[in-house]
Amino acid sequence: MGVVGERLQPSLFERSRPGRGGGKIPHPPAGALDRLPAGARREQPPALPELNEPEVVRHYVNLSQLNYAVDTGFYPLGSCTMKFNPKLNEWAARLPGFATLHPLAPDEVAQGTLELLWELEGALAEIGGMRAVSLQPAAGAQGELTGILMIRAYHRDRGDTDRTDVLVPDSSHGTNPATATMAGFRTVTVPSARDGGVDVDAFRAALGPRTAAVMITNPSTLGLFEKRIGELLEAVHEAGALAYMDGANLNAILGRFKPGEAGFDVMHFNVHKTFSTPHGGGGPGAGPVGVGERLVPYLPEPRVLREPDGSFRLERAGERATSIGRLRSYAGNTGVLVRAYAYIRAHGASGLREVSDDAVLAANYLKHRLRDTYEMPYDRPCKHEFVASAATIKRRTGVRTLDIAKRLIDHGFHPPTIYFPLIVEEGMLIEPTETESLETLDAFAEALIEIAAEAERDPALVREAPHAAPVRRLDEATAARQPNLRWRPMAGDTMPCPD
Repeated sequence: MGVVGERLQPSLFERSRPGRGGGKIPHPPAGALDRLPAGARREQPPALPELNEPEVVRHYVNLSQLNYAVDTGFYPLGSCTMKFNPKLNEWAARLPGFATLHPLAPDEVAQGTLELLWELEGALAEIGGMRAVSLQPAAGAQGELTGILMIRAYHRDRGDTDRTDVLVPDSSHGTNPATATMAGFRTVTVPSARDGGVDVDAFRAALGPRTAAVMITNPSTLGLFEKRIGELLEAVHEAGALAYMDGANLNAILGRFKPGEAGFDVMHFNVHKTFSTPHGGGGPGAGPVGVGERLVPYLPEPRVLREPDGSFRLERAGERATSIGRLRSYAGNTGVLVRAYAYIRAHGASGLREVSDDAVLAANYLKHRLRDTYEMPYDRPCKHEFVASAATIKRRTGVRTLDIAKRLIDHGFHPPTIYFPLIVEEGMLIEPTETESLETLDAFAEALIEIAAEAERDPALVREAPHAAPVRRLDEATAARQPNLRWRPMAGDTMPCPD
């Protein structure tokens, strides 16, 4: 059953009718307003819409049906790991002992949560091959910043203050250059080689006494594992710099590659991507950071400590003088961390390896299905995602990658990431994840193949898409730069003509 009437319906304010919806809410006691200071009272009642309960419920249910959701379809967004997450983990995160625990509760009444966080730190350290972990950062980007701030503190403690540069390969995760800049460093971009890996000669040439760190996403946003990672990290440490690994693509390497054992000094974990939390639209998330021996003293505070008697507590302010301090309030985004803990415990070591195996298999299967229709800039096995290009289709038909993405909406699919990484012309970054069935992958591949055929037969059909969405194509640049987020009643010359 669909909604009754148009999918895009009037706002609650437009549907409001005086006198509807009143009478069920008890009136305040006589004289209640007299208890408020005069300066805190409204001169006019709030202009709230008045509707009955069915109208309100149907309004919000209709809005929910306008949104694409992972519960209703496939999200092939590259470098985002928008996978279906077990509902069991939602149940775990909502257990009253976790969900209703006050963030300022004393350690004595928070033992269950503290023990879970302590065990999660240990699990993540084992997964990443790291010495220790902080759960505090609220997202991957804040985890990046945490790692670079610890590197900065490390060099300053050694008196090595001339190290002002951070090397960032051009295939790295997009937030890396911003992170380095926020920490006061200068970003030096290192180009990719023809095979999609880091250009080793350019990398060595950029390394020097001014290099504080390198930030490497491995696998990269091209979906490729850096085959020369050992050589690169050896060169970094020979130059006196430290190596940071962006863990955004951890789905591809669980149980197969441990960054800490390979020589990385610090990495972040997007636990909301890899270990289960429905995310998008700005949150929720968590970006724990793992470090090697050299950076342990600089981890954010507070960490969870286990006492000799087996109880748990949070570090006290100032207890570890070398810490870079807090990155956010309290101990981190605990609800997300509970979900991650549940996911890791449910899978175990062999299950996490299978997650990566299945994610890599799905990506290579899709890449193989599409290789005769779209260009594959890097003809080597990918990891959990891959880049396809519509450059040839554009030159032949005028249909761009953006048009293909819009047409996918008509075929019932959410578009993949487009035009990223920037080094691939007319690129689509596609990540199927390990949770989608073979039938879903085949349907997605058939849709992309059919759209390429439509571009040849009727380019306008694709260029003018979407045709079946609630709204047609929007001016996305203006919407991003000048968002209009407030409804106002139309009046005067803004009113539409009667006819």
